[in-house]
Amino acid sequence: MKPFIIKVVAFFFFGSVALQLSSCKEEVRKTSEVKRVEVTFKKEGELKLKRATTDSLLATLDIEIADDDYSTQTGLMYRSSMAKNQGMMFIFPDTDDRSFYMKNTQFSLDIIFIDEDQTIVSFQKNAQPMNETSLPSEAPAKYVLEVNAGMSDEWSLRKGDRMEFSKD
Repeated sequence: MKPFIIKVVAFFFFGSVALQLSSCKEEVRKTSEVKRVEVTFKKEGELKLKRATTDSLLATLDIEIADDDYSTQTGLMYRSSMAKNQGMMFIFPDTDDRSFYMKNTQFSLDIIFIDEDQTIVSFQKNAQPMNETSLPSEAPAKYVLEVNAGMSDEWSLRKGDRMEFSKD
């Protein structure tokens, strides 16, 4: 009779442990769900684009500034859109050949490369969402401005045009 009692006790003991473990597993599943957070624009400055030959104002933008490793690597990733009068300005510590890509960027952009004198040196227009193709500058740049695709044409921007910006 004793072996039967041991088997029954063991059955109930291991059964309750298994039930507790499966309950813990469910709890872990519930708490490990990924929460989506919408990244929103944060105005950190203002930028003016001007025609080089006449100094006439072409556009004024509210800008978000990316000037540290995390923000320059993340850029506009994980965002669904950006307003027409907004842009992201990347400020690098040195002037060098730059290359950007659109990994995890959900909308098309114009990428404007600007040298240390704040003069536009090249463009990558209509960069396609989620594309990891390298989009290089044609000349060394210290600043890079990302705006909605088509805006550089709408403003009739050209190489040699200039920008001025201020931080809030």
